[in-house]
Amino acid sequence: MKTLSLTQKIVLGSSSIYRKELLQRLQIPFEIMSPQIDETPLQNEQPQQTATRLAESKARAIAESYPEALIIGSDQVALLDGTRLGKPLSHDKAIEQLKLVRGQEVVFYTAICVLNSATNRLQQQLAINHVKFRSGYSDQQIQNYLVKEKPYHCAGSAKSEGLGIALIERISGDDPNALIGLPLIALIGMLEQEGVEVI
Repeated sequence: MKTLSLTQKIVLGSSSIYRKELLQRLQIPFEIMSPQIDETPLQNEQPQQTATRLAESKARAIAESYPEALIIGSDQVALLDGTRLGKPLSHDKAIEQLKLVRGQEVVFYTAICVLNSATNRLQQQLAINHVKFRSGYSDQQIQNYLVKEKPYHCAGSAKSEGLGIALIERISGDDPNALIGLPLIALIGMLEQEGVEVI
């Protein structure tokens, strides 16, 4: 079995507890550093371009502090009929989002990259998931859900890995983990390309 060089660390460039929990599933040692970057979309930038650019920007920002590491960067953009859905960050905003997406399909673009800061090799992939929300949930059910789960840091205002699944009709796409925030299927392949085997 190939093992990671003792001098080369794996670093997750993220402040997201969800990405941390996802990466822990792979049972490999890693460190975390929160990248300080401007996440504002560029003018006329497509959502997949935004996600890919920001994933790389996060990794490169971390590389300044970890010049000999494998750095993981990821970013997600949610799109409803051409309109981006950000994190609601408040109860009232989450109510608005869940009313807006009721009966609608939201597309989640989740980009991931692995940057070997020692060699400057960059690998990138984009995972796409389509989420169709149920049309039948009531305003009261929205309130009930938000009180129980408080998904205020989730684009679309529903945690598919939690009680939010009760608001969803179907999910289709590349990787269910990507919907939560980190495309593990793609990541495993990228790490293997750098000599890190998860199992």
